[in-house]
Amino acid sequence: MTTAIQTMTTPTTMATSHRPAGRATSDDVKAIPNVLKSEWIKLSSVRANKAILSLTTAAGGFVAWAVATLVTNQVQTVSEVFVFSTVLTGVIAAVAGILLFSSEAQHGTLATALTAQPARWVIVAAKTMMATALGLVLGAAGMAASFGGAALGGLDMGDTSAMAATTLWALLFTALSAVFGLGVGMIVRHSSGAISAVLVWGLVVENLLTLFLPEQVSRFLPFVAGNNLLAIQGEGAFAESAATALTRAQDALVFGGYTAAVLVIGTVLLYRRDTN
Repeated sequence: MTTAIQTMTTPTTMATSHRPAGRATSDDVKAIPNVLKSEWIKLSSVRANKAILSLTTAAGGFVAWAVATLVTNQVQTVSEVFVFSTVLTGVIAAVAGILLFSSEAQHGTLATALTAQPARWVIVAAKTMMATALGLVLGAAGMAASFGGAALGGLDMGDTSAMAATTLWALLFTALSAVFGLGVGMIVRHSSGAISAVLVWGLVVENLLTLFLPEQVSRFLPFVAGNNLLAIQGEGAFAESAATALTRAQDALVFGGYTAAVLVIGTVLLYRRDTN
């Protein structure tokens, strides 16, 4: 009887281990292709991106044709003019990069994306790759249209030996511009505000700063360095004297540094802010 009572009163203990649920980094890495596919679907289905591509192509062709037909006080060639519109393409690419993130944040779909993929760095990596691809496509489309517009305007081909290198540097500029815009969009989270900030800074503020700052300082401004990747000769905010001009590699490091900085800040804010 005593044994039975002891058996009934003695608590049964079971060895259990309570470990918090977590995800392995390898699982997050394996999820990148699926997130990329999701980002591609969103990128290709949004009408704004198709309009941006059409605008880039139309603007590239028109700018080159206008330069070929209206600028008669100096000799122009296709090998020089085909890259002129890339200055504008860089701005358009930045706007497209902004919309990759800000449109989701504004329309409430960001919370759904983060619920489906809680590893936020995976979202950032996928959007960065999509922004890079978008910048490359816009840059290629703009230069191809400019090439055709310049030829249609009756310009001679000129010296084509540097065209390949110029094309690659120009594509780097448009790709970095799109990623730069993505970072700004992640920081501001509002399409109109972010686009206005980029346009005012790139088209107004930097042009004013170059009037008052010495070239030793203004050459380190983000879009001045970015535009210098195009090696366009002539008057303008990004035309520096030979004594102070940076090399293309140095300009790429400057513009790439700004791009990395805004992307890192945007990523930190993505982790610290609420999804909505």
